[in-house]
Amino acid sequence: MQLAELNIARLLYPQDDLRVKPFMDALDLVNGIAERSDGFVWRLKDDSGNATEIDPFGDPQLIVNLSVWRDANALEKFVWNTVHKQFYRRRAEWFSVMKMEHFAMWFVEDGHTPTVDEAKERLEYLNEHGNSDYAFGWSHLPEVKLWLEARCA
Repeated sequence: MQLAELNIARLLYPQDDLRVKPFMDALDLVNGIAERSDGFVWRLKDDSGNATEIDPFGDPQLIVNLSVWRDANALEKFVWNTVHKQFYRRRAEWFSVMKMEHFAMWFVEDGHTPTVDEAKERLEYLNEHGNSDYAFGWSHLPEVKLWLEARCA
């Protein structure tokens, strides 16, 4: 089994606004690091090479990241041990606080490419039912610990 993840975030300003330019300009760098990371399998892309033009929620300021990783440890290392962590720490500059879960993970068969609809369903399930084997957050995975350090920082 591999690990799929969906992360959504609502920009405070339109994508072409100068106030979100540092984030938008870093997408290619961060996505490139993800693709070169040990354990990376796949990520959702549009014609630009990222997923900023994909609007599955009917909100152009809501951006999505959907990817598949070999396992939770590989995803954890990318999220918390690369330049991605620096952008995560600055998220309040670019994104509004979401009143619902915005990040969901679930296991997929090796070789399965999750659809956006599948990912939305998992996130909705997590919001309605909390952590389960069907959809979960970091706290559902006892083998990963870096998220705890980042949350407390």
